[in-house]
Amino acid sequence: MTQSQKTRWGLIGASTIAHEWVIGAIRATGGEIVSVMSTNAERGRAYAADHGIAKAVTRLEDLVGDPEIDAVYISTTNELHRDQAIAAARAGKHILCEKPLATSLEDALAMVRAAKEAGVVMATNHHLRNAATHRAMREAIASGRIGTPLAARVFHAVYLPPHLQGWRLERPEAGGGVILDITVHDADTLRFVLDDDPVEAIAISHQGGMAKAGLEDAVMGVLRFRSGVIAQFHDGFTTKYAETGLEVHGSEGSLIGRNVMSQRAVGTVTLRNADGEHELPLDHANLYETALAAFHAAIAGKGQPSASGLDGIWSLATGLAVVEAARSGAAVKIEPQL
Repeated sequence: MTQSQKTRWGLIGASTIAHEWVIGAIRATGGEIVSVMSTNAERGRAYAADHGIAKAVTRLEDLVGDPEIDAVYISTTNELHRDQAIAAARAGKHILCEKPLATSLEDALAMVRAAKEAGVVMATNHHLRNAATHRAMREAIASGRIGTPLAARVFHAVYLPPHLQGWRLERPEAGGGVILDITVHDADTLRFVLDDDPVEAIAISHQGGMAKAGLEDAVMGVLRFRSGVIAQFHDGFTTKYAETGLEVHGSEGSLIGRNVMSQRAVGTVTLRNADGEHELPLDHANLYETALAAFHAAIAGKGQPSASGLDGIWSLATGLAVVEAARSGAAVKIEPQL
């Protein structure tokens, strides 16, 4: 594929996130969408018509076997990702997959291995590392503006809107619950901002009346990072009126991010140190368009996707450790088995 050619996409899953964010981002960054797969034929046809997509199919093999498709976006429920990603890789399609990559580390590792063996680009759709706020925080820390990082806090307790209150609250086998839905985002964002890896988790989960089948709809916990940084997190589906935020506190200053754990290009970052408070300049841009621009460039051999398959393994390993810590009441090591 030459640089002048558009990347041609197939959507595996007629999803809400594709409707709200990813379809627009693909098109805004020079891609085109050729086909959508839904196992419900009627839903697939309606979705294709609503979004101006030429083809709707019901079988995975019909989508990944389509010679007019260069890349796939996988946004089905989590237990389906492994087989879909491996099929796409073996068909020579580049892969952008929603998080968590899978419901087990074994499955996620198999996906990444299949992509590597096939020589295709694989990325995880961790949108938050594309935010101008988090990029500014990463740069400030790397340049020493807060000295040595010591601790962090993530506020990511939100209200899950009714149109998303399905499998996330009802199906453990699909990776439901707030930890694999939201805490994995915290893990990836912290890894990106701190340029560090988590090594241990402790947590307590909660059921506030939304989640069924023993799933958690809120969690609090702490991650310990390789450098010694400790990071507190609070995630929830039941919190209607809270703000989100990310703070990093160092030996010489603090970074205060407000309203930053968001799909929207919003939020502020304040540097607080001995000189007072200073708001960092930000160049806000659509987070998903930033991700898709990097993905398209990676396909063309120019750079890497903003979040790789390995990044997805790290966030999944962290999420699974938090799940185990909450269930066991003990500290759990984070071991991505790379």
